[in-house]
Amino acid sequence: MKVLALSLWNKESEKAVNLLSIQDVTSFSYFQRSTVTEFLTFTSQFMADRTAPGERKSVKEKEYICHSVTTTTHKIGGVMICDEEYPQRVAFTFMLKVIEDFLVKHPKGSWSGAPFTDADIRKQFDAAQDPTQIDHLMKINTDLEETKVILYDTIEKVLERGEKLEDIVARSENLSATSKQFYKTAKSTNSCCVIL
Repeated sequence: MKVLALSLWNKESEKAVNLLSIQDVTSFSYFQRSTVTEFLTFTSQFMADRTAPGERKSVKEKEYICHSVTTTTHKIGGVMICDEEYPQRVAFTFMLKVIEDFLVKHPKGSWSGAPFTDADIRKQFDAAQDPTQIDHLMKINTDLEETKVILYDTIEKVLERGEKLEDIVARSENLSATSKQFYKTAKSTNSCCVIL
């Protein structure tokens, strides 16, 4: 799972204005990076322009998905471009959290100085590369999946042991019958003799 880009947009006018843009193109070759960066910027602008306040959109292109959301109260939009494996719910939750954090640090009156760079949001972006780090529900789900695998292995081992135990129990039942017969024979044999 990989997040390629995250951007925030001022949606007060017809054309969205970039407030913040973070991109990670390190997975591409050096010669492709400028082209990929331009494409990410264009796609982010395109999606931001076409996402009305209160809307959420997801558009798939080959192995990538572009998620966009625009808040109704502050008219600020978020666009996140990631691979198709990245969970949609986590992407939208992450964008809304980033928008909240951005508004705390950069109130609406300071937007004339855009685009901004924000080290804290960059750290959140880096953490978002692993969705389990930013989404507790997904972390719990991952832990449950790991626990299920361990539980299945344990059950298989118990069943194998159970089969072995059944063999031992069957042998002990045979042994018990033989032991009882030996006891009866020994008792009858020893009954003729008196031990002083």
